[in-house]
Amino acid sequence: MTIKRVVLSALLVVCAGGTTVAATSPSSASPDAGTAGAALAITSTAFTNGGRIPVVHECTSSGDNDPRKKNESPPLAWTGGPAETQSYAIIMRDVDNRNLLHWIIYDIPATVAELPQNVEHVYQPSVPAGSRQIYYRGSASLFGYQGPCSPSSVNAYTFTVYALNRAKLTELNENSTIQTAANSITQASLGSAVISGES
Repeated sequence: MTIKRVVLSALLVVCAGGTTVAATSPSSASPDAGTAGAALAITSTAFTNGGRIPVVHECTSSGDNDPRKKNESPPLAWTGGPAETQSYAIIMRDVDNRNLLHWIIYDIPATVAELPQNVEHVYQPSVPAGSRQIYYRGSASLFGYQGPCSPSSVNAYTFTVYALNRAKLTELNENSTIQTAANSITQASLGSAVISGES
């Protein structure tokens, strides 16, 4: 009986968090679960988990004159990386469009636990220092973040933070494809956590 009460109390505490989705153990059905079950959690001050992503983070495209759309990456913060973490990476996916990869930033130092809004669209942004981004080839051609581009539907997007067992993904460079980068990140993952939003 005591054990059941402890487990129930723990579940209630987790459910009360509301805005984050913690990483799960390898036995979880989540495709973003890491290999070591690290208790990561990720949040954003721009939107709550499952909430609406603000228009400022949507893509800009020719023919769309909405001045609110700036294609600025959202601010993100995370906690709970395992002690073995040597770096972090973020992957953004459009889960309603075959998990289309929208953004990868990696080689984020283990001492960093947040990204500011509007990370520069360059291979090596100044903040966070040391990080690198993959070139996006799709509706836009740029380094880094490509915001939601679903003019005729509301799609769900996930932002996954990965704790990695390597400080630098040296096999990647400015010419690496986004899928190659995603594979390297998942192979080096110690654990992950996800926040989702709609746009």
